[in-house]
Amino acid sequence: MNVLDLDQLRTFVAIAEVGSFTAAADVVHKTQSAVSMQMRRLEDRVGKPIFSRDGRQSRLTEDGRRLLEYARRLIRLNDETLAAFEDPGLTGSVRLGIPDDYADRLLPPVLAGFSRINPMIEITVECQRSVTVSDMIRDGRLDLGIINHGYYGSLRGEVIRREPLFWVGSRDHSVHELDPVPLALGPDDCCWRANVVRALDREGRRFRVAYISSAALALSGAVLAGLAVSVLPESALKANMRILGLREGFPELEPAEIGLLRAEHAKSPIHDALAKHIVTSLGNLGATDQVMNLAAE
Repeated sequence: MNVLDLDQLRTFVAIAEVGSFTAAADVVHKTQSAVSMQMRRLEDRVGKPIFSRDGRQSRLTEDGRRLLEYARRLIRLNDETLAAFEDPGLTGSVRLGIPDDYADRLLPPVLAGFSRINPMIEITVECQRSVTVSDMIRDGRLDLGIINHGYYGSLRGEVIRREPLFWVGSRDHSVHELDPVPLALGPDDCCWRANVVRALDREGRRFRVAYISSAALALSGAVLAGLAVSVLPESALKANMRILGLREGFPELEPAEIGLLRAEHAKSPIHDALAKHIVTSLGNLGATDQVMNLAAE
């Protein structure tokens, strides 16, 4: 009987997310040779090549992209099945903070899966900037927070997901060809803004900051209206956006890191359950078909 190995699938998902066997080895706590062996066995099992080499990066083949969606679904179902038999009687409430960069796509599957397993737990969600979520965690006004990794400050947190950070423009406009290129960015304390400025300065690409907002929805609106280019993580991309790369003169960006913060007081089984579910869900959450299509254009 042909049965897929979940451990191999977890390693495969890690490679797809971080872009290389070497980086994935650190994520899954294996040696690089063990990771390579797992992927050879996985390719043998599915009977198709799932990776192609592109310099130091490991790119997914078309069959690899097909497998990725199945892999994430299988892992998620496995984890939800096991979680369904853990502490089924938990009741109470928990306060969760998340920035709007991620709320649109990340929040629904996280809450839906958690509610199926723990229907008696009530979750109150605060949608705020990462820096605000961090402050609210520090002050005890939130229990858990999903934030951009750059806003930990003095708090302890863990990186639970890494995903590409993309330059984006409107598919219906050519604002990315302007010189200087107009940008829609977050405020001065936005960690992605510093990433953008460093990258453009290295390339010698001229730019001007045309729109500033702490709301991801406002930045996306400026992009879709053809007013500016911006940067968004994979999970925030929208239809009618165009991913811009080296061909259009936009350098590769450092990946976005999503972190989980936990307040000092948040030590109950309820907090444990939601924190564990967030780590599992976000680690397994894949790119939508829409994102795949945008990246292929």
